[in-house]
Amino acid sequence: MSRRDCSGSGWERLARRTADVLIAGSALIVLFPLMVIIGVVIRLTSPGPALFTQPRVGLGREPFCFYKFRTMRVGGDDTALRETIARDLRGEDTSSRGSRKLDGDPRITPFGSILRRTSLDELPQLINVLRGDMTLVGPRPCLVWTADMFPSEFDARFDVPPGLTGLWQVSGRSTLGTLDMLRLDIDYVRQRSLRGDVAILARTLPVILRGDGAR
Repeated sequence: MSRRDCSGSGWERLARRTADVLIAGSALIVLFPLMVIIGVVIRLTSPGPALFTQPRVGLGREPFCFYKFRTMRVGGDDTALRETIARDLRGEDTSSRGSRKLDGDPRITPFGSILRRTSLDELPQLINVLRGDMTLVGPRPCLVWTADMFPSEFDARFDVPPGLTGLWQVSGRSTLGTLDMLRLDIDYVRQRSLRGDVAILARTLPVILRGDGAR
């Protein structure tokens, strides 16, 4: 389990953790049949496991096991992704058809593309929230190698737990570059409040339903 969140007052931490457990636990119960169906379809349409696990960087830069429905073919090469993020961090324009994600990524399966557009691939992260690795609202948990690439001026993003949703998700998602995402993360950390988290949660569902910035 990730390091204990020491940001904010004691009652704020208790309120966030209580909300995490109640909302994530309830959502897992309600969505369990859908998650089973998604897992079966993944297994039937692409060789490999239904659940994708990967080390991600959490609170205090501590790694944790991140859960997600698999949307890519097993054994794909991430060289193009690494190059894109490196260009992003240099301030280069990496946009394609309004998105900063890889255009026509050959690693993504047809069903995986649907899961990504609807954000259904993120549902297993409710387990991470229940475990305490993540919280409902916060900066997105990044890959270990991307964390190593981030400029030190953005280190404060690791002072709070990573979130299932956050300011980046409701501000454009993949239409924004990596530097834009990091700036939003710092803005969130500096202004973090329960009221702000509730506002982000309220904005998340409409963004998902509209598919804003999803690819």
